[in-house]
Amino acid sequence: MEFAVVWPGFKVGNVEVQTPLVLAPMEDVSSLPMRVIAKRIGQPGLMFTEFVSAMAIHYNARKTYRKLRIDPEERPLGIQIFGADPEVMAETARICADAGADIIDINMGCWVPKVCRTGSGAALLKDPDTAERIVRAVVDAVKVPVTVKVRAGWDYSQFAAPDLARRFQDAGAQMLTLHARFAKQGFEGEADWDLIRRMREVVTVPLIGNGDVKTPADARRMRDETGCDGVMVGRAAISNPWALAAISAEMRGEAAPPPPTLLERIDVVREHARSMVEFEAVESGEDISPAVELRALSRLRGQLPMYIKG
Repeated sequence: MEFAVVWPGFKVGNVEVQTPLVLAPMEDVSSLPMRVIAKRIGQPGLMFTEFVSAMAIHYNARKTYRKLRIDPEERPLGIQIFGADPEVMAETARICADAGADIIDINMGCWVPKVCRTGSGAALLKDPDTAERIVRAVVDAVKVPVTVKVRAGWDYSQFAAPDLARRFQDAGAQMLTLHARFAKQGFEGEADWDLIRRMREVVTVPLIGNGDVKTPADARRMRDETGCDGVMVGRAAISNPWALAAISAEMRGEAAPPPPTLLERIDVVREHARSMVEFEAVESGEDISPAVELRALSRLRGQLPMYIKG
């Protein structure tokens, strides 16, 4: 079976995204081992790292630098950064570009209190002048394309994203992603895809829709209802690269692959665990030991069982 329409890809500056499926940046999830598995099985056209604290990079935090490691298999890859100081964000962007990032993405969507208390993430939706200065500073600092991920606004009182989109485009952003919820919602309620449609009316660079896409049918409906250029998948891909595979197959005009067997799921659990242990050993400069294994697997304690559950 072949689908009638092959989804067109798009370009972010000089970076070509052949399949318009994007793996979301997810803290404590989108590690290098996870991304390599997601790329091999799910075949998204673009992926992003866990978010990188600009202040942590500024102060040379080793645990944060480990997030900058890239495998050639996962390109094109964007490194997402967050912070509230334009100069520090520019400095971090340069370091990330030197580490090999194909794209620098600025996080203006994280609603978690410990991030917002610093004026970073979604808190910047309440401070559009600083948000614009950050985008300009990062664009001026690097030669790779700069993108921005936002929420619709801080709360229901104002749909801030369209005005911010205009300002960010003028500042040089070359792709925008809208998670179709307000920051105050967290992940509660349903994503309002009509917000993406309204954003599409003012955005001339590629626009990526995000929020509640779990299946090929969801992705198709988001595209048809909003006119977005691509679809970002986050939580549905946690421990489930096969969800990405089904969506990317449709985008390429191919039949969806069969669901994985239990043994195939177990094989991927083992691969993820083994890769995470090896990653931890390399990044810590230690030989593999029970202590290294414990640290690595503790990061996956919520993810590994989900592979089996599906």
